Amino acid sequence: MKTIFRHILITGGFLSLMNLMPAQEITVPLRFDRYYDYEELIEAMKALNRAYPRLTHLDLVGKSEENREIWALTINNPQTGNELDKPGVYVDGNIHGNEVQAGEVCLYFADYLLKNYGKNPRITALVDKNAYYVVPSVNVDGRYHFFNDPNTPSTNRGLRRPHDDDRDGLFDEDFPDDLDGDGNICNMRKRDPFGQYRTDPLDSRLMIPVKPGEPGEWTLLGQEGIDNDGDGQVNEDSEGYVDPNRNWPYNWEPPYVQRGSDNYPLSGVGLKALANYIIDRPNIIMAFAFHNNGGMFLRGPGTEDQGDFPRNDVEVFDYLGKNAEKIVPGYRYLLSWRDLYSTYGDFGDFMDNIVGAYTFVGELYRTDDETFRSPGESQKQEDEGSMFTENTSRTKERLEFNDHVVHGDLYKEWTPYNHPTYGEIEIGGWVKMSSRLPHPFMLPDLVHRNAAAVIFSSEQTPEIKLEVTETEKIDRNLYRVTVRLSNRKAIPSLTYHAVQKKIHEQDILKVHGKQIRVVSGGRLTDLYRNRVVYKEHKPEIQYLQVPGFGKIEFQFLVSGKGEMQVEYTSLKAGKIRKTVSLK
Repeated sequence: MKTIFRHILITGGFLSLMNLMPAQEITVPLRFDRYYDYEELIEAMKALNRAYPRLTHLDLVGKSEENREIWALTINNPQTGNELDKPGVYVDGNIHGNEVQAGEVCLYFADYLLKNYGKNPRITALVDKNAYYVVPSVNVDGRYHFFNDPNTPSTNRGLRRPHDDDRDGLFDEDFPDDLDGDGNICNMRKRDPFGQYRTDPLDSRLMIPVKPGEPGEWTLLGQEGIDNDGDGQVNEDSEGYVDPNRNWPYNWEPPYVQRGSDNYPLSGVGLKALANYIIDRPNIIMAFAFHNNGGMFLRGPGTEDQGDFPRNDVEVFDYLGKNAEKIVPGYRYLLSWRDLYSTYGDFGDFMDNIVGAYTFVGELYRTDDETFRSPGESQKQEDEGSMFTENTSRTKERLEFNDHVVHGDLYKEWTPYNHPTYGEIEIGGWVKMSSRLPHPFMLPDLVHRNAAAVIFSSEQTPEIKLEVTETEKIDRNLYRVTVRLSNRKAIPSLTYHAVQKKIHEQDILKVHGKQIRVVSGGRLTDLYRNRVVYKEHKPEIQYLQVPGFGKIEFQFLVSGKGEMQVEYTSLKAGKIRKTVSLK
C-alpha cells in the first residue's frame, strides 16, 4: 500500500522507546513514565486487585479473536452499598489497537482512586458514592501486536479478523515488512532525477515538492515492504479491516456506507462480550472512552441525521465538557459529527442510546505540545490544517523537539537498503512510538489531567435526597403527605433522551403501608397554590426523573394510620427508603 505524504520526516540516533524500559515486576502504586504492553497491562490490573481486595474485583469480560483475555476492574466500596445500587461510571480505552496511551489513562484513573482512598476526602467520597468499571484495553489483540510487531503510528488499528482486501483469494497475505529490522514500519524513497521531491536545503531529513521545471531528486515508494504474494503490489493486504468503533449495534450501517463496519453489528467476538458486560450493568450513567489523537472531548450523536439530544441533556454535556476543557489545556469540547466527522455504529452512540449514559470520547494527545521555540514566539501554523499534511516550518519545529528534547527517539535517519524490486533505496521517517503518542516523559501530565476530567464528571453523578417535607392531618385518618426528591449534582437521575425515547424504566416513587391506602397522588407543580397533577391509576406509584441541580415534589392523600413507607428506586441513582408514622 503506497502512501504518499506531502512531507516525509526522518532523523538519526533512533532507539525504540519500548527498549528504554527493561522488563520489571509490576508493583503498586503503578508507574506512568512508561508504556505497558498487553501482558504488563493485565498484570497491572491484577496487581491493583491484589493491593486493594476490599475495594476491587476483576471480571473476565470475554476473549478476543486471537483468544486473548479482556479484563474489567470494578472499583466499589461494598460497605456503602451494592455496586448496582449506585451510579455507575464506565471508563475504557484502546478500542483501536494503535491508540495505546488510552490504556495508560484508564490504569492511572484506577490507580489514583485506589491509592487516594482514605487519604483524600474527595476521592474517598467518590469511591463510596459510585461504582467504577474500568476496561483499559478493549482491542487486546491490537495492543499486543502494536507493541510486539513492526508498525507505523497508525497501523494495527482494527480487529484481527482476516479479510481479503485485494480480492485475490488470499487473506492478510501482504502486510508491510520491517525490512531493516528496527521494529518500525517507516517510509521508502529512491533517488530519481524525475522524482516529484527534492531534499530541503535547510534540513536534509525533510523533502519538499519540486516546482514546475525543477529537477527532481526523490521518488517516494510508500511504507516499508515487499511484494509478498507476487501480484505486483506492495503492502496491499494487511490486517482486517474491521473497525471496532464502527461495529456497534446502534445506527450501524454496512461497509458500503461506513468503512470497517463489517457484515453485521457486534461481529467482533470481544465487542459482543463487552456489550453484554455493559448491558448487565444498567446503573452506568456516565462513560468515557479514550482514543488518540487530537486533544478533544467529543460528544454524540455520531451523525447529523439523528438530530441532537434534548436541550437539557445538551446543557449537561456542555457543563461537563467545558469544564473538561479547563482541566486539560488545549483540548476542545466538540460535537462529533459537526466538528470532526460522521461515524455510524460507534461506541458512543451505543452508550447514549442503548445504555442511557452521558458519553464522552477522549481523543488524547496533541502534537502541538511538541514545541521548540523562544518564550513569546508563536507556534508555526499548519498551512492546510489537515492531520495528514504538515506545514514545513511546523515540521521543522517538531524535528527540533525530536533533536533537543527527546534526543532522536521519534524519527529514524534515512538509511540505505537494497530492495528486491526497487534496488538501492533509503528507509527513514517517523517511528511507531511517535506522532500519535507522547514520549514517556510527557505521559504523567497527560494521564493525570485526563483522569481528572473523568473525576470531575464522576463528582456530578446524581446525588438524590429524599425528604418527607410535610404530613398534614386534614381529617380523621386522612393526611396530606408531601415528598421532595432533590439532586445537588449536574447529572439527572436518568438522561432526558432516555425518558423521551423510553430507553429504560423511569425512576419510581412508591408510598405504601400495611394499614394505609393512598387515595390520590401526583406531581406537585405549585407548592404555594397547592397545584397537583394527579395520576389516576395506582396513585401510590409515581414515575419520574430527578433533574440535575434541581428537585421534584409529589403530594399524596393518604388514609389510615401507622407506619408509611416512602421508597425511591432508580436504575441509575440508587435506592432510598424512609419510614413515616401517621398518628
